[in-house]
Amino acid sequence: MSGAVRGFARREWGPLCGTLRREAAGRGWRAVPLTLAAVCLTALFHFAQNQDWGYGPVQAVGAVRAEDPLWLALLRTPLSLFVPALDLPVWGALAQVLLVFGIAELCLGRRRTLGIAYLATLCGTLYARVGIALGPGTPFGLPASDAQVVDTGPSAAVVGLAVYVCWRLRAYWTGAAVVVAMVVEVIVKPNLAGKEHLAAIAGVLALMGWQALRGRRQDGGVGPRPGTRSWKPPIRS
Repeated sequence: MSGAVRGFARREWGPLCGTLRREAAGRGWRAVPLTLAAVCLTALFHFAQNQDWGYGPVQAVGAVRAEDPLWLALLRTPLSLFVPALDLPVWGALAQVLLVFGIAELCLGRRRTLGIAYLATLCGTLYARVGIALGPGTPFGLPASDAQVVDTGPSAAVVGLAVYVCWRLRAYWTGAAVVVAMVVEVIVKPNLAGKEHLAAIAGVLALMGWQALRGRRQDGGVGPRPGTRSWKPPIRS
């Protein structure tokens, strides 16, 4: 049994661990400047929004609600990645950003990491508007009161990045576990944040499907594909 477990761990996390060791070798924290900036910015926003002088400015630049005009929500969305929820422990958010952003930056590069994070957050932001329009009587609908709830902050980006990195590094069971955990979250606590996490995953899955399809077309329908042993994920951009 122990041999089977070791074999599974090697197949599931071997490419990921190898990539992390290779990219971080000799550079340490200098290998993840985007991650360090994201952690510092999240901590700064948390500190500021808990001060009398800082709550208003932070809300003005990074708090996105479905009741906001669309142009304003889109303008605030990039910084909303780094505004943690007021009702959750900030250390959890900082740990998530440090771990997932760090892994993604080492495996994907800074530009792709930031792009995936923004895509996931944007999907959650746009879903909130669609869900409220559908109403609470539909499976994907939301109550009108959720229009006043602030979006998820960094958590949607973290979930989207985790799923994408697992796909690129062939950690399929781990990626599936992340998806299942988010589904269970919505079943247990069907709030806006949980459904925005699912919307973020849906957006990232759509991107993954498009990239896989484009890769097959470029290969002319032959050649190594994602998930095959001969396929080597294009890592950093």
